[in-house]
Amino acid sequence: MNDVMLTAFRHDAHKFTGESHDDARQEFAGVSVNQTVPQGADGDAAALSRPQQKQEQTVPTHDDHYRLSLLTGETAYNPGGFSRATTESEVSNLLGIEDAETAHERWIKSDVAAAFNESVYHPYTSLKFHTLLVAALLDNYRADHEFGNLRLIVDTAGDVVPFRTVFDGDRFALRIDVSTDGNPSARLGSRPWRSWASTWNRLTAHPLDTDRDKYDMTLDANLRRIQSWSTALQYIEDFADWSYRPHKPTEEIA
Repeated sequence: MNDVMLTAFRHDAHKFTGESHDDARQEFAGVSVNQTVPQGADGDAAALSRPQQKQEQTVPTHDDHYRLSLLTGETAYNPGGFSRATTESEVSNLLGIEDAETAHERWIKSDVAAAFNESVYHPYTSLKFHTLLVAALLDNYRADHEFGNLRLIVDTAGDVVPFRTVFDGDRFALRIDVSTDGNPSARLGSRPWRSWASTWNRLTAHPLDTDRDKYDMTLDANLRRIQSWSTALQYIEDFADWSYRPHKPTEEIA
């Protein structure tokens, strides 16, 4: 199982290096990469985030693998923080892990993976969250869970379920699974498609304070408009780290 799950975390290594899928190297940091993920998990995860018909450049001025932020409209590329040596070192730490559960934990926390998109044709998508979606689907499929039975489940922050947690923030975590454990959830649908907004809208309860917090209201309103799964998950992470968002005081000032 360990080796099979590792294919999910290593299957898109070529997007870190800017290589095409057909010409991608078969080894990186001493491990096999760019291998086909079993049971169609990669294709299904891709269908959750971007159209699968003929690919066309959606942002003519942006044609590389660095992600564009839907929050700011700016590229995630930072010349000061993305030297070749630094990037290769951090990517090696992600891809070279031999334990799949540890790899999953590192991908959830990875900043460098969040700097890349899953397709140059769709630069707002996120390689980080595409990869986590691939792992979640693969693990569910290996447990004989059909896509139509899968749900988006809201968990407590820090409650990371190996391979199935696709987001873990300061306030809540999100998981793809069939067992809700009584937590708020919504079905993904009968087939993989760009269904984030409709799934988020159907959650039985929401983890945001949309009654009083105007920033939560803004985040929620935008999440109800985003269709792409990897884009939406990245948007939640970016919004939490947004420097213009005021931080609530940890104690009252007399």
